Order: sequence, then C-alpha cells, then structure tokens
Amino acid sequence: MNEIEEILNEYYNNYDEDSRLIKDKAHQIEFITTTKYIEKYLEKGNRILEIGAGTGRYSIHYAKKGFEVYSVELINKNLEILKSKITKDMKINAIQGNAVDLNSIKDDTFDITLVLGPLYHLYDELDIDKAIKEAIRVTKRKGKIFMAYLTDDSVVYSYGVRKGNLKRLKEICDDNWNVPKLKEEIFATFKVDDFSKLVKKYEVKELETVATDGFAPNMADYINKMTDEEFEIFLDYHLKNCKRKDLIGYSSHVLEIVEKI
Repeated sequence: MNEIEEILNEYYNNYDEDSRLIKDKAHQIEFITTTKYIEKYLEKGNRILEIGAGTGRYSIHYAKKGFEVYSVELINKNLEILKSKITKDMKINAIQGNAVDLNSIKDDTFDITLVLGPLYHLYDELDIDKAIKEAIRVTKRKGKIFMAYLTDDSVVYSYGVRKGNLKRLKEICDDNWNVPKLKEEIFATFKVDDFSKLVKKYEVKELETVATDGFAPNMADYINKMTDEEFEIFLDYHLKNCKRKDLIGYSSHVLEIVEKI
C-alpha cells in the first residue's frame, strides 16, 4: 500500500461514506441530479463500469434496475460494504482496483463509464492523466464517460468561510486563490474552465457540464428544514439551472459528460 492509499484508507475508515448521498435533503440533490443525467444517456442493455464505486450507491442502484455492472473500488472498507449489498439477482462484479491502472479490463468494453470519485483524490497531473486515459480506453466508441470533480470555489466557501479556515486557505492558495492539490488535504479540486480545457486533450467530445449539488452544501441548514413540498420546488429550480455557466463553479460537485470518439 502506497502513501496515498494509506491516507485514503485512514480517512474512509473513519467516515460514513455509505450514507453520504442519502442522509438528508441537501445531500440527496447530488444523487438525484447525477442519476438524472446518467439516465439521459443510458440505454437498455448497456454495460456499466463504475470506477471508484465507493460503497456502491450508484452501482447497486443500476444493478437493481437490471443492468450489468462492473465495480472497481480502491478502499477495503468501502468495497466490503458494496459487496454486502449484492444479491443473487444482480448482475454485478465488484473488485478492488485503482483508477490509474485498470489492466484487468479490456479495451472498448463498456457503454457507460462512471468516474464519480477518483478525481477527488488524484494529486498530480500524471495520475489524473492516467485515470482519464484508462476510463476512455475501457469505454466503447460512442460510449459515455461521466467524470465528477470538486471545485476550487466550493472549498473557499465550505472549508474557508463556513468552517472558519480562510486564513489557512489563504496560506496555501496562490494569489488568484487557486487551491493546490495536496494529498495531506485529502481532496483535490479544479476550476471548471481548467477541467474543460483538460478533457479537450483526449479523444472525446464534450457533451455537458452539470453542477450536481449547486448551492446545496452551503445552504444545507435551510434545505434540510424545508417541507417535502418546498424541497420539490427547490429541486425543480436546481435541475433547471444546474447547467448555467455563471453558477456551475460554486457547486461542490461538478459532472463532466463526454463521448468517446
């Protein structure tokens, strides 16, 4: 186990990843939005690969719908939780693996490839490049790849403002408030324009960029107090504005959807 794997295992061994996307109204928005856009492109009979599957929130969701799913997860604890959810009627294979090296998977295998976690924890350009290339390699031509990442600006507002760490953040950022990718900080971030430029280097066509949770993380206290009716109204607002370029950067989680050429 290398240094980064040790850091991530320690983090996730002390974190309830399994409830993250369902524990309250504010957190549900990311899952609702992500699945809405996956299902926009998902077709009957598609084979799905999830790289960095965590505890299986998405993998199990689609396995229950009858899709054939192949799940790859690095963290032991998360993988064991994922496996515990698999029932005999599901067509799902869950293995331990690293997003930067999917050598057990053949080229051009999957119709839909989900990379909804690995880019949160890749700290140098070489590993980011490897992970993106591997996701593209194992996807069929015309297949869709969904890459989630965290944004610089969300760190300023969540970690800096809400959690009282602006001084610490100012010390590690450059003069333009670009957040460095430091493994000691656990999470790596991008600016939206920078990630869009990055994917243009590869043999893919950009389809959509989506703010999957928008303002929700920084408005959680208010959202979680909403009645179900109010929440549905807010969700309607979010889903109809989650692709606005002037708002995307403030989302904690952003989904870049591309097609393999």
